[in-house]
Amino acid sequence: MTYVLIRHKIENYNKWKIIYDSHFPAREKAGLTEKNLFRNTEDINEIVLLFEAKDLKKAQDFISSEDLHKVFDDAGVMDLPDVYFLK
Repeated sequence: MTYVLIRHKIENYNKWKIIYDSHFPAREKAGLTEKNLFRNTEDINEIVLLFEAKDLKKAQDFISSEDLHKVFDDAGVMDLPDVYFLK
């Protein structure tokens, strides 16, 4: 099984979550299934997401896509996300 772990900081959780939820069809098309969504207890605007990936190549393409980076901008992602592909 392959997993994708993403960590990033956001401006506002409520705004981010609405945009994140609306982007579900793109994640589904990329073969990503959300397993966990965490918020840092000391900084509630730091998000850690864990996804199960059906296809590593599709997941990598999705993470590097212009569409996702536009969504990051629209959702108020404040830093360059840390992304890990895990087995």
